[in-house]
Amino acid sequence: MSDVLTALRAALGEDAVSTGPAVAARATSYWDAAPTRARALVRPRDTAAVSRMLAICHAHDQPVVTQGGLTGCVAGAVAGAEEVILSLERMNAIEAIDPLGATATVQAGVTLQAVQDAARAHDLLFALDLGARGSCTIGGNVATNAGGINVLRYGMMRALVLGLEAVLADGTVISSLNRMLKNNAGYDLKQLMIGTEGTLGVVTRVVLRLHPRPVSRDAALVAMDSFDQVTTLLGRMQRDLAGTLSAFEVMWNGYYRAATDTGGHRAAMGREHPFYVLLQAEGADPAGDAARFAQRLEAALEAGLIVDAVMPQSESERLALWAVRENFEAMLAGRQTFLYDVSLPVSAMAAYAEAVQAACAARWPQGRCIVFGHIADGNVHLFVQPGSDEATHADSDAIVYAPLAGCEGSVSAEHGIGTEKIGWLNRSRSAAEIDLMRLLKRSLDPKNLLNPGRVLPP
Repeated sequence: MSDVLTALRAALGEDAVSTGPAVAARATSYWDAAPTRARALVRPRDTAAVSRMLAICHAHDQPVVTQGGLTGCVAGAVAGAEEVILSLERMNAIEAIDPLGATATVQAGVTLQAVQDAARAHDLLFALDLGARGSCTIGGNVATNAGGINVLRYGMMRALVLGLEAVLADGTVISSLNRMLKNNAGYDLKQLMIGTEGTLGVVTRVVLRLHPRPVSRDAALVAMDSFDQVTTLLGRMQRDLAGTLSAFEVMWNGYYRAATDTGGHRAAMGREHPFYVLLQAEGADPAGDAARFAQRLEAALEAGLIVDAVMPQSESERLALWAVRENFEAMLAGRQTFLYDVSLPVSAMAAYAEAVQAACAARWPQGRCIVFGHIADGNVHLFVQPGSDEATHADSDAIVYAPLAGCEGSVSAEHGIGTEKIGWLNRSRSAAEIDLMRLLKRSLDPKNLLNPGRVLPP
């Protein structure tokens, strides 16, 4: 047994350190059922234990990879055979809800859905929401600056974090559990951790910003003939719904057809339309909000912006519409699929999507390129399914990422860089920006032990 594992067991207890078959019994990630490879799996119960663990690993030059819910899409939390996994799954407590200050103080291993439920019990809302809510963790949401479906109204995770506690590579604890909306006392150190994918420190506790819980919720699925109509409807709804529009999800025809075919969902309307939009507004006046929502949809129909619309008449019908957008696993089953998450100006989206789909069709005539996204925040997702045994991830990457340079887009909107996008980082960040990132990394983790090989090119 190596010295580092002996030291970890002595400091944290036998039950906190697993090796061999106990590690291999765990799936690599949500997307990969293969056995986990790692030197050991460490599961501390509190910040002090995380500090002891990282201090020991620092003394032994032992690389560490941090894991949350393992739902990430860029392989950032996939461990190597010589790495030690730091799993925060045991640190899953909701420590406090402050209804007056509208904050929640939670440990990093708690799931997003658990925080949503806890806030709801106090008639409050934690606004971050995404399809993996039942599995993803707050620590992972912070590390990747998660986005999701409510960004156009509430912002990304960065806008929902007031303070946090983190442990640096050498075991130093930085506790900045600020609970105020305003605090300009020096540098805002939490920003060094948000969106940096665990490469600068390990987030252990977080103070989250909550909002008043909406009491009305109105949704609709609409079909449209052109992307210009989609963007016109977005602008009108943002203006006319008095700031209550919380979600505006766009599905290109290929996505809707796949979701209502091999995806297993019922088609609520015809499958021939070029675009489908699932929009949702949430407010404080149930009767008035419902009337205004219906009036604005009717006006859009009369103006020719919408060619068909379905408004759910019950909560089960609303959830069924959202399932079409969020539950896409069945359309991926049995097919080689490369997942993408990019951002670009809304004005460039239609041409970009058309160019990528055309390039995929020319390269792999038997394949398909499925496009959908949040749109209002500049985010487009793509599933490239080549349908060819000769297709490689690199081939697909070139088709998806190369056109972004012409429209000042980014290779990552909300999933991060991880290991999969390292080679493309310089398409979205300048050499000076990457040099500054490296300087920060060397300053906080001079031995390069925290999530090495992620985010920054070697």
